Amino acid sequence: MTRIAFIGGINIIDDSDTPGDNPPRYDYAVRIEGPLLAPIVEEVERLWGAKSGTPEGDRLDVLATLIEAYEDRRYPMEPPDPIEAIKFRMEQQGLTRKDLEPLIGTRTRVAEVLNRRRGLSIEMIRRLHKALGISAEVLIQPSRSKAA
Repeated sequence: MTRIAFIGGINIIDDSDTPGDNPPRYDYAVRIEGPLLAPIVEEVERLWGAKSGTPEGDRLDVLATLIEAYEDRRYPMEPPDPIEAIKFRMEQQGLTRKDLEPLIGTRTRVAEVLNRRRGLSIEMIRRLHKALGISAEVLIQPSRSKAA
């Protein structure tokens, strides 16, 4: 019997350019547990891929909204560490430190930033956001001194 399920994926990179006052959208997996887990998982799996605007698609949207609200209350998540977000994106795209030089600066500057000895400047944040699609809201956060 399933005891815990995660629905969706974890996306620490902002996947939409949100102009104005709209905050970036974070897409995290949703953890569900308890006695209602099995029927919820079955229903979401049955509806997965339903066309938007259909009764099935609408039901999936409602379930996803309810699950997300539950998850937000029960398991709040902090925004990711900016350096870990950069390293994650580098791994995703097969980038090297040299590839970051046009975005961050010299080889030494890249090393200082990735080793947490220097913070990101506003210009670096702008270039990283534009080139790598990492949310500016993530990049502007202070780097955790000992991120995982």
